[in-house]
Amino acid sequence: MSQHITGLEPQRLYHYFHQINQIPRCSKNEQKVGEYLLSLAKEKGLDSEIDATGNVVIRVPATSGKENAPTVILQGHTDMVCEKNKGTQHDFSRDPIKMKINGDWIEAEGTTLGADNGIGVAAALAVLDEKDAVHGPLELLFTVDEETGLTGAQTLEPGLLKGKMLINMDSEEEGELYIGCAGGKDTIGEFNPDYKNSNGNYVPVRITVTGLKGGHSGIDIHIGRANAVKVLAETLQKIYGYTPFQLASIEGGSKRNAIPRESEAVIFVKPESLDSIEKITADLTKNFRSEYSSTDPELEVKTEDVTESFDKFFSLDASSILISLLADLPHGVIAMSADVPGLVETSTNLATITMQNGTVIIGTSQRSSVDAERDATAEKIGGQMKSAGANVKYTDGYPGWKPNLDSEILKVTKDIFTEYYKKEPEVKAIHAGLECGIIGEKYPGMDMISFGPTITGPHSPDERVHIPSVKNFYNCLLLILKKLAP
Repeated sequence: MSQHITGLEPQRLYHYFHQINQIPRCSKNEQKVGEYLLSLAKEKGLDSEIDATGNVVIRVPATSGKENAPTVILQGHTDMVCEKNKGTQHDFSRDPIKMKINGDWIEAEGTTLGADNGIGVAAALAVLDEKDAVHGPLELLFTVDEETGLTGAQTLEPGLLKGKMLINMDSEEEGELYIGCAGGKDTIGEFNPDYKNSNGNYVPVRITVTGLKGGHSGIDIHIGRANAVKVLAETLQKIYGYTPFQLASIEGGSKRNAIPRESEAVIFVKPESLDSIEKITADLTKNFRSEYSSTDPELEVKTEDVTESFDKFFSLDASSILISLLADLPHGVIAMSADVPGLVETSTNLATITMQNGTVIIGTSQRSSVDAERDATAEKIGGQMKSAGANVKYTDGYPGWKPNLDSEILKVTKDIFTEYYKKEPEVKAIHAGLECGIIGEKYPGMDMISFGPTITGPHSPDERVHIPSVKNFYNCLLLILKKLAP
């Protein structure tokens, strides 16, 4: 095990967490971790299977005397969001995640940690090595590409799973039980701007937005953190109001399910306006830091020199239209639930802006526990994009997970948590896309629960996992499996 995370309990869980964090496993690049899981199953003499998408199932016999207990599925996803801080030297296609202990937390060095959902995967594997564990038959289900579209769950083949009870280990608040989640879909706009030759007197300047926290576009959306694409759009609007310019490039964000942390644009302006633009960005930095003082105190907007050359430039009108669209597109909470206090019902994330072969692509994602509201929000955003001249497309989306308060596995889990923590757990729904909704749709009648250790900052380089909560989470998992095998 890495010297950075030695001496922790449960030892086998951290062993497997370390092992899978040595394997590149960005979303859509899970082949090697799938091979590792199959190899591990073979080494232990266990039946295993991989489907066409890359989902892996490992079948574990019951402990002696528990063969007639119901089969329980332990489920997690093998992919991770791959984000790093600007300036961090890390190649996610080959480099292992560098982990370290910081007090009661495990974190990574300038990158996402992969605790989402590596800890859940490691917990399932650790059960294989528990000599004193008591459980019925188990199916360990490891899905792929959860983070960029829940693809693995979407393509689960009928008949792959035999169990009727499922424990999802992809929640991130210790001691809380989740029995419902939001559904979601993406709305993408493709903007083909008019291009004009640049005014010969114009010079380039890069506008950058850095220092933002970012975070998960579902569970962090209510916090009100700054969105780097929105900050950039507001900055460019301010500059354009002072002196019209031609955009040469623009980009921001990197994942549809992460709040953008960084963004930048290259604009061509009159040389005599450079000093004023630098003052505008400095003033805006102060304003934004005041506005987001509690969430993004290190936010910075600044100008930088441009060394590369450009041969295509937006027209003045196209520059104005795109900037106005980005500034006007909604981001954040749209509605709170009337039924569940404190639960975000509907939200949208202005997630990414990229350029490909001269086309500007704007990526947004909508979430809601009410499918009709999710679709209505997507249509509204799509309408704004169309009004600005963009071509719009929508993904098919995925369903939410409807709570079942009469669930047997919920009753068992509540009893265990109450006994373990000496208080009754909070039973909640989450404003994020757990795979339970899709699995439940594919396997009607599946009885499901979701819980996990405390993970903060998921989908950003601030991601970390709380060490004491991991031990408690794992202890409860073993107790639940024992109680489900009377």
